[in-house]
Amino acid sequence: MNIICIIPARGNSKEIIDKNIINFCGKPLIAWSIEQALASEGIKDVYVSSDSDKILQISKEYGAKEIKRPDNIARDESTSEEALIHAINEIERDNGKIDLVVFLQGTSPLRSSEDIDKAIALFINNQLDSLFSACDLKDLMVWKNIEDNLTSINYDYENRKRRQDMQKQYGENGSIYIFKPKVIKQNMNRLGGKIGIYIMNEWKIHEIDTKEDIGICEYFMNKKELVKNK
Repeated sequence: MNIICIIPARGNSKEIIDKNIINFCGKPLIAWSIEQALASEGIKDVYVSSDSDKILQISKEYGAKEIKRPDNIARDESTSEEALIHAINEIERDNGKIDLVVFLQGTSPLRSSEDIDKAIALFINNQLDSLFSACDLKDLMVWKNIEDNLTSINYDYENRKRRQDMQKQYGENGSIYIFKPKVIKQNMNRLGGKIGIYIMNEWKIHEIDTKEDIGICEYFMNKKELVKNK
């Protein structure tokens, strides 16, 4: 199968300047996702889509192929789906049919190549159309606040169950997505058709969105020895 990886990485990050290429555990942040994908047995080629020449150059140095993203889909309001569809069309134009796309977020370094390969195997064995990675929420109780009215979402606080009696609940962690190209082209959504879930360790739910996240992710990268094992 022709399985390719796409890592979208927009240049104008606001919370952390040049977030995708900050020094993280001794390498540019995006390099970890590139190397994890390259170490995967199932992935043929790894592409980085970016509007930033700086990000593309660094990505190339770490083994990724470059896709220059047009400015009109690199705005603050632009979606990952727009970048993914553009990249898929560019790749198919030059290299022919793609069977599966593995979409990795460059700001989610807490994964391994083994995670990627297990997710691919799960996708193929279960004949899925799309898949997302997630973590077990266990007894995390979620509430929403609408106009100062608090309401429990994933459980009934008036009839609180024992933890062991509650249904399994999962949090989408944004680390790995896999889909057939037709799914995203038809639905403008990375998920559709028969959807599967790949469960990851709870600590892999962390990603880098704020400066505080950097230290948390660095701790787990070193504690779990992901720095040694892509």
